[in-house]
Amino acid sequence: MAEHVKPRRSYHSPRRQQQAAATRQGILEAAHRLFEQHGYPATTMEQVATEAGVALKTVYVAFATKSGLLRALWDLRLKGDQDQAAVAERPWYRDVVEEPDPERQLRRNAGNARMVKQRIGGVLKILRSAAPVDPDAAALWRLIQTDFYDNQRVIVESLQARQALRPGLDVAGASDILWTLNHPDVWLLLVGERGWTPERWERWFADTACAQLLRPQ
Repeated sequence: MAEHVKPRRSYHSPRRQQQAAATRQGILEAAHRLFEQHGYPATTMEQVATEAGVALKTVYVAFATKSGLLRALWDLRLKGDQDQAAVAERPWYRDVVEEPDPERQLRRNAGNARMVKQRIGGVLKILRSAAPVDPDAAALWRLIQTDFYDNQRVIVESLQARQALRPGLDVAGASDILWTLNHPDVWLLLVGERGWTPERWERWFADTACAQLLRPQ
């Protein structure tokens, strides 16, 4: 008579999950420090493991490659946490898309943009310096540009649906304008190079976006 074998039950330990998340966070923080100190191309996975106080295998299991580590660091700073939900699914982004008043919508977008750019400022510098010399960083930068443009276009499409765009401006043109005003390079120039405060940048972005995109009242 064949022996009946009970199916193995999956095991989920909240404590273990918390420990894994803490380890992942520690690796990302270590990588950020090293990328800023030595640059992305010169930093090795071995150095990241040593800085984080973990085994090299742990870093590879969590992120697979150095470019995967950089992408995870970008995601963490962009979203503010380790939740896997995309920006388009985040409540703060959905609040902008669903805001019925066009001017308030663009001003909310500017507020969100300032909040995000203050988190990602350090990683932006890493990416911009790494992209010209590292193919993986260049590919990540191109992907970021595509995602960023798409998110801005959704906002513009919601303005068009309410007939709020100024006469003669189509979705493509308005998306180009909003993408350019909100581009990380503009933030790096005005805040990073010219010394604008984040608050001043937010006001400028909001005022300029409203003036460029919205139908005159």
